[in-house]
Amino acid sequence: MGNTKEEVSLLGFGCMRLPTREDGEIDEAEAIALIRYAIDHGVNYLDTAYGYHNGQSEVLVGKAVRDGYREKVKIATKLPVWLVKEPGDCPRLFNEQLERLGVERVDFYLLHALNHSSWQQALEHEALEFLEQMQLEGRIGYVGFSFHDDLQVFREIIDAYPWDFCQIQFNYMDECHQAGLAGLKYAASKGLGVVIMEPLRGGRLVKNLPPEVEQLFQSAPIQRTPAEWALRWVADHPEVSVILSGMSKMSDVEENIRVLAEAQPHSLSKKELGIIAQAREIYTQRIKVLCTDCRYCLPCPQGVEIPRIFRMYNEAHMYNTWQSEGKQYQNLAKNSKDASQCIACGSCEAACPQNLEIIDLLQMVHRAFASQG
Repeated sequence: MGNTKEEVSLLGFGCMRLPTREDGEIDEAEAIALIRYAIDHGVNYLDTAYGYHNGQSEVLVGKAVRDGYREKVKIATKLPVWLVKEPGDCPRLFNEQLERLGVERVDFYLLHALNHSSWQQALEHEALEFLEQMQLEGRIGYVGFSFHDDLQVFREIIDAYPWDFCQIQFNYMDECHQAGLAGLKYAASKGLGVVIMEPLRGGRLVKNLPPEVEQLFQSAPIQRTPAEWALRWVADHPEVSVILSGMSKMSDVEENIRVLAEAQPHSLSKKELGIIAQAREIYTQRIKVLCTDCRYCLPCPQGVEIPRIFRMYNEAHMYNTWQSEGKQYQNLAKNSKDASQCIACGSCEAACPQNLEIIDLLQMVHRAFASQG
């Protein structure tokens, strides 16, 4: 893990998508069985957070590491920066997390989901000073942050503090998204360990594949599952320390252990990398609205979240995720931020550097989501 020299397994167990019962609560027995099986087979990095599974993920992890398993793993959890309104909130939340986990020390502790706004919030409420104090007291091993913003903000945060590690979204479709490949290399050049989240893009690179992508993988000289192609692409980058996978079935655990036990940096051939590049191109060609998310169209006078709406529409087409994207669109509608709020004032079109016909496109998107029910 970067300059920490801590030995971590390439596969990390992400505890955001644990198996659940019909009532939505964590299936405790199954979840503990999955985690302990992973630990027994070499996984030693467990990643959770304050808000996962409505606060129950940390509790479950605490139960899973009893009976001698605590000594075999490194626990990572995260401070919910959005709940920090004053300096005293940091110790209060952290102590609550320790109680949930049933531990006296967290091995890896992150400021959760930093972006430009939450980074300023963390600075304002002395989160960094709190991290330093907890390290001095031995209650935190290493400090880091998870990230969701653009590369410029990422570099700013990296340069502002002597972090031990960071966590970024990275997969073969997000090579140039958020921190991306450039951020991965920048963090590693500074000696940070880098933990990867969303290597399968929330399952989008595994489920409901476009027929052309399925045919591409089936015609490859080496037969691999979509998950294996995606995981091996991430593992091919030597700067990667840990690859998190949110595993909810034993078959997921078994496959991921097998794949990442074999994967090595720079092990994919040019032909294999070419296959993944072709898959990326197929997905990219399914993009319907050529919005670059520059956000020049914002703020919309009516509150319409224009780039987000176009992104949801594109992802529904790219990954066949109409149901999940439709739910997000319904949430926008509940908050009067959907495309139906557009009054065709034209301020967005005047500002758009791509010269998109935003008014017509918003109407098209609204019809498409409405037709999906």
